[in-house]
Amino acid sequence: MLRKTDLLFLTFLRQNARETLTRISKKTGIPISTLYDKLRQQEKSLIMKHTTLIDFTKLGYNSRANIMLSTAKEDRDKLRSYLKEHSSINSLYKVNNGYDFMAEGVFENVKELEDFIEELEEKFTLQEKKVFFIIEDVKRENFLSRPELLPAVKMNAE
Repeated sequence: MLRKTDLLFLTFLRQNARETLTRISKKTGIPISTLYDKLRQQEKSLIMKHTTLIDFTKLGYNSRANIMLSTAKEDRDKLRSYLKEHSSINSLYKVNNGYDFMAEGVFENVKELEDFIEELEEKFTLQEKKVFFIIEDVKRENFLSRPELLPAVKMNAE
């Protein structure tokens, strides 16, 4: 389990991973050298990736959807590999409750999405599929991003 200062540091990184350690130090009262050590340690074990969230509509990708898929057992690995490598799939999850995968797809328009679904149906034996269009991001990548909510999270005292 992480210490409170570790979680506090993570909340500032979740808010803005490009924030300087100097500014985070001023906001948290944690010395810069300690923050630097924490960052290096957590990059080896806890932090999976530093990334940028993009507004895809501003790049001309106006259709996003979560696609739930279930396929025959013999096709599962092939479908997984196909989805992992497909350029339109932003995120891919193995799920349960009657489905094998949930894929978030990003497409220029609905026609491109429909063509993608048709292609899946031609290449794989889909037992079940559901498509949920994403209309608006109401909340995204927000867990552990607000220091004021930390008492609700289990942690060790300093």
